[in-house]
Amino acid sequence: MIVKLLSGDLPRSRVLTVLLLIILFGLLFAPFLFPGTRSLDTAARICIFIVLVASYDLLLGYTGVVSFAHTMFFGIGAYGTALALVNMGNTYAALALGTVSGALVAGAFAFVIALFSLRVKAIFFAMMTLAVASAFLVLVSQLSGITGGEDGLSYRIPREMTPAFKLIKEKVLGVRINGKLITYYAVFFSSLCLFLALLRMVNSPFGRVLQAIRENAFRAEAIGYKVVRYRSVATVLSAVLAALAGSLMAVWLRYTGPATTLSMDIMVDILLMVVIGGMGSMYGAVIGVVLFLLTQSYLQNLLGILGENVEHLPLIAGVVSPERWLLWLGILFICSIYWFPKGVTGRLRGV
Repeated sequence: MIVKLLSGDLPRSRVLTVLLLIILFGLLFAPFLFPGTRSLDTAARICIFIVLVASYDLLLGYTGVVSFAHTMFFGIGAYGTALALVNMGNTYAALALGTVSGALVAGAFAFVIALFSLRVKAIFFAMMTLAVASAFLVLVSQLSGITGGEDGLSYRIPREMTPAFKLIKEKVLGVRINGKLITYYAVFFSSLCLFLALLRMVNSPFGRVLQAIRENAFRAEAIGYKVVRYRSVATVLSAVLAALAGSLMAVWLRYTGPATTLSMDIMVDILLMVVIGGMGSMYGAVIGVVLFLLTQSYLQNLLGILGENVEHLPLIAGVVSPERWLLWLGILFICSIYWFPKGVTGRLRGV
């Protein structure tokens, strides 16, 4: 049953299997294991970014297509949901319509980009997507009457998904069973289903063709596969899944703005997560996201604790100061790429 659920793509490493199980059960029971608003927010972001990064790996790791427009599709999904909730009210119909509309618009945008750009060389396609994403970011920032501009949009979601809704009055294992918890589990199970769909996709005949195109596009074309067609389909599917991840982010944050969905900083983070986890592996997306977001969220706190213990050593205390967390973040990622050139997953699988 488990093999079927994982589409036959087993971790093939005991250490990797243990890590993935820890992550799965850690996210499943996060509200009870790690109580607190910040911990729950980090867990929800991990769930959402696993889908976002895995959808990008479908394009980069499995198809060999470099794109800088992934955050644009992520933003389209988020703004689709946000605009529907703003204009139609906090109903489930608005939520469903916004999610579907965002995914369809993202797919249409991706198809147009693929239609006009995928026939050119890889570097020119990458530059084209960068230009389109930058133009879209400027457009969203300027259309303040519709998108809220730089301030973004704040909106209400259905009451059953807000902290004000109490499913059970008494706490369960010290946790309030309210709308926030319901929203978290909606995000968790939606992300899990989308991830399993991606896992099935890359292990299907379609996924095998994408990998063949990545390895040698000319040979794949010579044996009869329409390379541009396959790349276009992969681009559209990747965009739709990124838009769905954006919708989940919009629901979780109850706010959508350029900084949370369209920023190039997010695109750089996605690239780092893919590289750290290991390209061409859906499990790599999971490992990369967890390592990156946990480090990003808690490294400053860890440095603060370390600084308190070595405060009698002025030189060392200055080096490990919490204000220098970005420096240490960069050093950690440089080291991870140096020691794991094929990603953490690649090393654990012995590739």
